[in-house]
Formats: sequence, C-alpha cells, structure tokens
Amino acid sequence: MAESGSNGSASRHGQRVRIACDVGGTFTDLVVSGQNGFQLFKSESTPADPLIGIVAALELAARAHGASVASFLAHVETVAHATTRGTNALLTGGAAKTAFLTTEGHRDILLLREGGRLNPYDNTQSFPPPYVPRALTFEVPERMGASGEIVRRLDEEELDGIIDRLAEREVEAVAVCLLWSVVNPAHEIRVGERLAAKLKGIPFTLSHRLNPIVREYRRASAAAIDASLKPLMSGYLANLDAHLRALGFAGRLFVVTSQGGFIEASAAAEAPIHMVNSGPSVAPVAGRHVARLDTSGADAIVADTGGTSYDLSLVRNGRLPWTSETWLGGRFTGHMTGFPSVDVRSIGAGGGSIAWVDEGGLLHVGPKSAGAEPGPACYGRGGASSTVTDCALALGYLDPDSFLGGRMRLNAAAARRCIEMEIARPLRLSIEDAALAVIDVLTQNMVSAIEEITVQQGIDPAAAVLVAGGGAAGFNSVHIARRLGCPATLFPQTGAALSAAGALLSDLVFVAGRVQYARSDVPDISTIQAALAALSAQIAKFTANAGPQAVEIDYWVEARYPQQTWEIEVPLAGCDLRSSADLARIVGDFHDMHQKLYAVCDRASPIEMIAWRARASCRAPEVAPRGLAGRRSHPAGGRRRIYLGGEGWTMVPLHPFPSVAPGTTIAGPAIIESSVTTIVVPPRSRAIRLGSGTLKVEPVGAASS
Repeated sequence: MAESGSNGSASRHGQRVRIACDVGGTFTDLVVSGQNGFQLFKSESTPADPLIGIVAALELAARAHGASVASFLAHVETVAHATTRGTNALLTGGAAKTAFLTTEGHRDILLLREGGRLNPYDNTQSFPPPYVPRALTFEVPERMGASGEIVRRLDEEELDGIIDRLAEREVEAVAVCLLWSVVNPAHEIRVGERLAAKLKGIPFTLSHRLNPIVREYRRASAAAIDASLKPLMSGYLANLDAHLRALGFAGRLFVVTSQGGFIEASAAAEAPIHMVNSGPSVAPVAGRHVARLDTSGADAIVADTGGTSYDLSLVRNGRLPWTSETWLGGRFTGHMTGFPSVDVRSIGAGGGSIAWVDEGGLLHVGPKSAGAEPGPACYGRGGASSTVTDCALALGYLDPDSFLGGRMRLNAAAARRCIEMEIARPLRLSIEDAALAVIDVLTQNMVSAIEEITVQQGIDPAAAVLVAGGGAAGFNSVHIARRLGCPATLFPQTGAALSAAGALLSDLVFVAGRVQYARSDVPDISTIQAALAALSAQIAKFTANAGPQAVEIDYWVEARYPQQTWEIEVPLAGCDLRSSADLARIVGDFHDMHQKLYAVCDRASPIEMIAWRARASCRAPEVAPRGLAGRRSHPAGGRRRIYLGGEGWTMVPLHPFPSVAPGTTIAGPAIIESSVTTIVVPPRSRAIRLGSGTLKVEPVGAASS
C-alpha cells in the first residue's frame, strides 16, 4: 500500500534515497525520501518476526520504483529504524534473565527507589517489585567515597565467587551499579573485566558508562533495563543488518531513540535502553515540522493514532516536550529508565482497540487491542471482538475493497455481526448507532487524554492546532478538535506514517556527560576544565565519524543551590572555562534561569555544579515534501454512503487524497481517502489542501463559534 508525494522513481534514475521504517504493533510504515519528494508504504506487521513486515514494505517500495529489492536498496544511503520490540519485551516479561551487582550494603536500591506514590493514603496498594528480583541481586565487597577516594578496596576473590554463582544461576545478562562509580569508576571497570573473563558471551552493563548521573536508583535502573535488553536487541539488530545487507543494502543503519533523534545501530546494540519508546518519540518532530510549515509555528497538539495506542505530545513555541522521568509502566509503579526523553503520553486507544460492554451496561473502548493477529473481525482471521476498525467499516468510512491498497478485502458482514452481538444487543441499539457510540466513546477518551497535557497544566487547547497522524486518525480527529475548540486539524501528507516521517526529519545525535562536583564559592577551575576537555574529546570522536552533515554542539551544566534536591540545566557558551569571570557568568546565568523557571532566585547564594554535559546533533538533509503547485484537481471519485447519526445514511462525495490539488476546498460531509488512510470531513466543516500537501480541516458556520 503506497501513498506518493511525487512521481519519484529514484532507483530508475540512479538517485540516492533515504528511508525510515517504523514497526508498530499492527502495521509497518516505510517512508522513502529523495530529491523528487517522498513515498509512503504500509505493510502488515508480523509480531513473531518483524523482518517479514519490513521486507514486505521494501518489496512494495521497490515495485513502485520499477526495480527489484536489491536494485532499490543499492540506491539507499541510510535506513532509520524505529521499533517497539524492546518496549514490548520489557512490558511482557520477554527480557533476559538479569543479575544485578551493587555495593555491599546497598542491595535494595532497585526496591526502595526514590519514593513517590500516586495515592499516598491508599494502603491497599502493593509495593512494586524491583526490576531485578532480590534472589538475583548480589553485593560486591567494595566502597568508593563521594570524592572518589577508596573507602574499601574491591575484594576480587569474593567477586570471583559471586561471578561463579551467576554462572550457576544461568543468568543471561548482568547489570553493575557501584556507589559513586561516576566519580571514580575503577572498581566498576574491574568488575566488568572479571565478568568478561569469567562469563564469556554474557552481556553486561556498567552504570557509569551508560548513564553517568549521581542518583543511584536512576543509574541502577537504567543499567538493569539496558542489560536485560542486550541479548534480545543486539541479536535483533544484527539480524536486521545482516538481512538488509543480504538484500543489497550497503548504506548506514540507524536506530531511532527515545530522545527524538537517531544513533548508529552498533551504538544502539551496545545501549539498547535508548530504543525504548523509539517510535513515538519522533512523531512530535514531524508534528513540529508540520506546524512550522503550515501555521507559521503555532503550538501543536501532536496525536498519532496507531493500531493499539494513541500517542500524544504538545509542541509549544517550536520546542519538543521533554521529561526527566520516563517510566516503563505506570508512574511510581513501573520502572524508571533514568534518561530524559521526549514527553509522549499514551493511552490504549487505536484502530484495533476492542469495544466491550460491562455488566452494568457501560460501553468501553480499549485498552485491549486485537493487534495484527488475529486483528479486527473484518480481517477474517478469527478475530471475535468488535474493534474501532470494524465500527468504521460498518459506518461506511472504509472501502472494504481498497484496504491496504486492495491487497486485503475487509469482511463487512463479519464486522456487523460482531458489533451486533457484542455492542448493539446489550445496548439495545441498531448496529449503526452502536458503531457510532464506539467512535464517540473513543473520541471522548482521546479528548480526555489531550486535556491531561493541556487543560490540567493550565494550557488552553483552543490556542493550538491538532496535528493528526496515523492511519486511523481520520475517523474522528476532526471531532476531537471540535470538542477541544482547536481552530484546525492538520492531516500531513505523510500523516499515516507520522513516526517514520519524523525519523527522516530527526538528527543524528550523541550525548556525553561527566560528573564533576564544584561549588562556585570554592571553585577548582582545573577540575572543571578537565571534565569539559573530556566531553570535548568525546564529541570530537563522534563528529569525526558522523559524516558530512553540519554539526551543532550544545554544552550545559546541571546546577542547584546548596541543599536543593534537584538541579536545573544551564546552557554554556562553549567548552572553555578558563577564569573566574567565566565561572561568574555561569553563576549569573543560573540565577536568571532559576528566576525564569520558579519566579525566585538568591543571587547572594553560591551554587553547586553537579554534572557537565554535551550534545552533538548532525542535521539531517532537508526532506520536506515538495510542494504540489501545478497539480490539477480531479473531480470527486464517486460517492459513498456513510452513517451520520441523526441524519442517518447519507450519500457523500468521495475524493482521492492524491488528486486533490492545492487550494481546493471540499465542503463536508465528505470522504477523502488514499491507499493508506481515510479522512472523514463531517458536516459543518471544510477541508483545504495546502501547498505543502497537508489537508487542513476547519469548522464553518455554527461549529466555528
């Protein structure tokens, strides 16, 4: 199934292209970008073996370019890959059997955590278990002091005995987090050397290398999660790379990270924790690009409707949303990754979400999903539950003969039968009204989720546009925007593969950190200079291998007032700090930042500088889709009956999305569809095709008041 932004045939003309591939729970999205525009392809995901879905999408792309897969891949410079495989393994217990080694006396770091409860007075809550069970947690006889001094030397004989016990337990990975290893890693390095010597072939993670921060729980949790993913994800990435090479790919393979960029696949295999939530993290990048292109930078609610989840983020003032607390599972009940990431909130609502009626007669949608297997009832694969897709089909939104570009025929009778038995009869509604009720409940769930990141944080959603992505976004996104009061809904030309498009708009990134404590009233400038020099060396090594792209480098320090618990990030002008005047400038910037964030500062107080960090970003080549100027608008491609609630079954015009020329206005009700998505333009709305290819839907008449 393909959607093209041009008539591009890169392989036929020897043009070099870049591709991005996002493997979701239901569909695998592939976006091809070249000088002549872009093309979008979808194939069904295959959870048991994601490579099958990837290859199927590549075959579609090759066919569209009039080439074999080998010939097509020979012209591909880079592949950026996003996947939920690691996240799914963590949430379903599919990660490796992992042992945790820590300093003697600190066995319960993963159990005690940092505190925090959502409902502090609910004594029925069970205390969440540690990520690594206590039976696989071992205490290493050693101790470093906060200044890096050796308080107790590492007992290597005892350490070897512990490693022997790890072998007896048949562990598959090992995480190591020793106290203050970020200040003096000598003991942690030695533990790694002994593990490599005695447990050959067993991967391990050293916390000071993975996540050099001072907070032990976050560092320990990151190390444990990372180690548990290494056997699965290193094998997966090696297999993916080998498979692509065998098919004819000779370029560079990148992996999308949770920080809204991408890294080399080899680096991701060494630190697979960066792949957690990799797909959703780049959808806001695409949403920001669309908002800049089509609204001159208005704030944007970015919503990606997948098969199993509804992923949300809020782009304000052109900035991606960030969070320092990334949880696997629920807040305080799950496990913290220990890394900052793009702030994306998810609920279980998507095209495959299952609708059900509880014993009290209340209709629910999600969070369970039919997934790719067996899928919705209309797939004809044994699915016996009513899903959002089944309801959209019953309402006439979908053409049963053109789904997946005609490669899959949907069974409308099976969908209606399932809706009747599970929803319509219990609620005493017609099949159509039952299906409409499902869409309505889904819409309200999505509205409530958006209100959590807007209204509940003092932000008016009516001041933002809704950027709607995902193949199922067109069913109800206009209704969502209407309930929120948003002035417009934007459906990008690549919206059906928003995360894959975001990957092509993202940067190659590298982040380095160094813990070096210093106080502004008793500074040791030489130690700060040494920390910054080490950062600069790491950045230089990265940029030397990054390629010809332009590189942007940002430096910052994490600082706080004495006795404060948390630091704030203060940007640095560069990596040079040579005098007390340079230090005074940092202190002044800290006070200014504290005033900006909290409306208070204490300029008479010294500050504590905890860690020094740097981020290098290699700008990706411009991949904005070429404008559509010069295209002629084709007449509506027929008519289709859709169910509009109180207005009943209504015959509405059907417009092929690729044939709608820029400047064309389409009055609702109407259907605008392509091989990858269907957009419902409801009554009292109008759709306008913008020059960028984006479809803008806005209210008219009473709906706009």
